[in-house]
Amino acid sequence: MIQSFNLDDSIRKVVDFPHKGILYYDITSILTNPEAFSWCIDEMCAYYRDKNIDAVAGVESRGFIFSAPFAKAMGIPLILVRKAGKLPGVTLKKSYQLEYGKAEVEIHQADVPVGKNILLVDDLLATGGTMGAAVELLTMGGAQVKHIFGIIGLPFLGYADKLPGIEIKTLVDYNSESV
Repeated sequence: MIQSFNLDDSIRKVVDFPHKGILYYDITSILTNPEAFSWCIDEMCAYYRDKNIDAVAGVESRGFIFSAPFAKAMGIPLILVRKAGKLPGVTLKKSYQLEYGKAEVEIHQADVPVGKNILLVDDLLATGGTMGAAVELLTMGGAQVKHIFGIIGLPFLGYADKLPGIEIKTLVDYNSESV
C-alpha cells in the first residue's frame, strides 16, 4: 500500500459543468491513473478490513467501479444498486427526490443477505438522496447498512443529515462546488 498519496491531484476539476458556476469533481481521471485507482482500493480494504463487512453494494454506475475490486479483494459478495428497469428478476424499488425531479433505484431482492452488514459504495457523496434510497432498499431486504464509502465527499451539501447513524468515510472532501 502507498503510505502517502495526494488524491486531490488525480481528480479532474471541470469548471461550469453541468451548469455555469458549478465546479464538477470528476473521478474518471482516477481511473486513468493506475497508482491513484490502486491507492483508492487499498485504502478501502485497509479501512474496512476489521469492520465485519459481509457484502458490498455498489451504486450505479461509478460505485460499481470501486465496489467490484473491493469485493474481490475482501472475498465478499457484490450487490448492484441499479437505476429502475435494469434488473430482470424480482426487485425492491425506491423512489427519491433529485434537485431536478425524481429518480428510482432497485436491487434484486434475492441478492440482499438478510441480517448481514453491508458496505454501501458510490464515487461521490453529495446530497445523500441516492444513498438514502439505497440504504432503505437494503434495509427493506433485511440487511443492515452501518457503513457508507465514497471517493469524494461534498459535506456542504448535507449528505450526513440524510444518513443518520451510519458511519461515512470519504477519501477526499471538498467544501464547495462553486467556481
